[in-house]
Amino acid sequence: MKLDKVFEHLYLVAMASLFATMIGLILGVICYLFKPTRKIILWVVDLLQTIPALALLGLIMIAFGATGTTVIVGLMLYSLLPIVRNTYVGLENIAPGVKEAAKGMGMTKIQRLFKVELPLAFPMVFTGIRIAVVTSIGTAVFGAIVGGGGLGSIINRAILIQDMETLIQATITLMIMAVAFDIGMGFIENKLKAR
Repeated sequence: MKLDKVFEHLYLVAMASLFATMIGLILGVICYLFKPTRKIILWVVDLLQTIPALALLGLIMIAFGATGTTVIVGLMLYSLLPIVRNTYVGLENIAPGVKEAAKGMGMTKIQRLFKVELPLAFPMVFTGIRIAVVTSIGTAVFGAIVGGGGLGSIINRAILIQDMETLIQATITLMIMAVAFDIGMGFIENKLKAR
């Protein structure tokens, strides 16, 4: 298995996950703070999830061409739903007594958000990030069709020339990556919940 393709695949997933986490957190907080925007934001991220991955990448390719940028943007959009929803639900489910206590201590809305509410909601937020990362590892395979590279290019080529050995190797590599990330992030998630 070519290591450069493995690293290329990890790079695409890492960049997409980074941008999805930043944008997803902001959108989740906006959903929590500004009720009129909630339905619209959740509807949009739900809608993005219903678009088939190939169709979404094809649409994005019109703007960015057949490059890794198309794959990163596509994976980022696909990863928003679990992060936005978990951020909103995590913030919404904080015990009202805790919010009242922070308010009673004289904290402003922003202070309560950053010093109390986001730290308490973070285990739930992290669960959303974990789901997004693990899902992206598999979805990134479609990126090869729009010139994104990664392990998808090896799988596509193996299918075309009917090279079963390479196909199995690439598939097992993908599975190992997904399981390793899932176990690693699950361990961190359990530590966060135990705090």
